[in-house]
Order: sequence, then C-alpha cells, then structure tokens
Amino acid sequence: MAGQTPSQTIGPYFAYVLTPEPYGRRGIADNRLTTPATLGPRIRIVGRLRDGMDQPVEDALIEIWQANAAGRYRHPADDRDDVPVDPAFTGFGRCRTGGDGGFEFQTVKPGRVPGRGNRLQAPHIGVIVQARGLQVPAFSRIYFSDEAPANGEDLVLSSVEEERRGTLIARREEAEGGPVYRFDIYLQGERETVFFDA
Repeated sequence: MAGQTPSQTIGPYFAYVLTPEPYGRRGIADNRLTTPATLGPRIRIVGRLRDGMDQPVEDALIEIWQANAAGRYRHPADDRDDVPVDPAFTGFGRCRTGGDGGFEFQTVKPGRVPGRGNRLQAPHIGVIVQARGLQVPAFSRIYFSDEAPANGEDLVLSSVEEERRGTLIARREEAEGGPVYRFDIYLQGERETVFFDA
C-alpha cells in the first residue's frame, strides 16, 4: 500500500482543466462575459496580479462573479421579480494570468444590489484568486472610481480601513471601444489588496 503523498499547493494543472482554450478545448467560462445580446454598458477590466516583491504572478486563476447591468444576479437565490434577468449574461468569468501577471475581462458595469438590511451596495464585482502558494483561494471585490457617492454608502467598503479602501477601487481610463478599469491585485506587501473571508 502506498504511503501518504506530500501536500501540494494549487499548481499549473488548473490551467488545463479550468482555462482549457489554449489547449483547444472549450471551458465553462472565459474572460468574455458579454455577447452582442447582453444588455448594459460594456466595460473592460484589466490588471496584473503581483506578489509581495512586486513581481508578476503567472499561471494564476482569476474568477469574477457579478450582477447584471440592472443589478440582478443570475442565480436562483436572487428571486426578485422587480429586477429583470438578462438571459444573455451569466455574470461569471475566469481568466488565467499571463507571464506578466496580466488579466482582462470584458463585461458590463454591474447595477446596485441589496445587501444587509436591504440597503443598496455600490456597484461591485466579486473576485476570487487562486495561485501557487495559496492554500485557499483569496476573495476580494472590485469597486469603481466613478461611483464615489455609491461607494460612500457601501457597508462592506466602509468596513475597510480608510487608508486601504483604494486597493479595492478600479481606476477608470478612457479607451477606444469604451471605458477600461485598471485593477491590480497584490497578494502581499505594502500595497496588499484587501481580502475578505469567504
């Protein structure tokens, strides 16, 4: 009988299984969340994943989960009848980081969703990071720099120390084809992104 195998962290195997497009296979999700039929303003989110030494983290997996442009999740738990479901938008995407730690998502700007006490949250996107060296996924959020009034009302963002809130806010940049939001993720160090418990 074989002995116990050594423990392992998440390795490059998930690229083949979870982001198989470079290997000629279709995955269940990729970094394009929209189709021509998707409703709402198109945006791109671009960034780099970096370690505590400001070095790029390649071959990591970034996943996002968000509401549609009207502010409704494509999930059975979101059963609000007064907010429309967009049948051309799942709200889920994943992207493998490149050699420079880069990632990009093409999506729509999410609408506001109710949070604790039915209080509206600021438009945001949930982020999950999996990479070598991480024993468990890291959970964060993307907020938007051009949503300052809503950001100021958001209970989750307000719970973060003021000097660290900027690590959760994507900066808007104008580009051909529509707005681009820059969101770099730092796993450690002075600029470490705020991560939440699942």
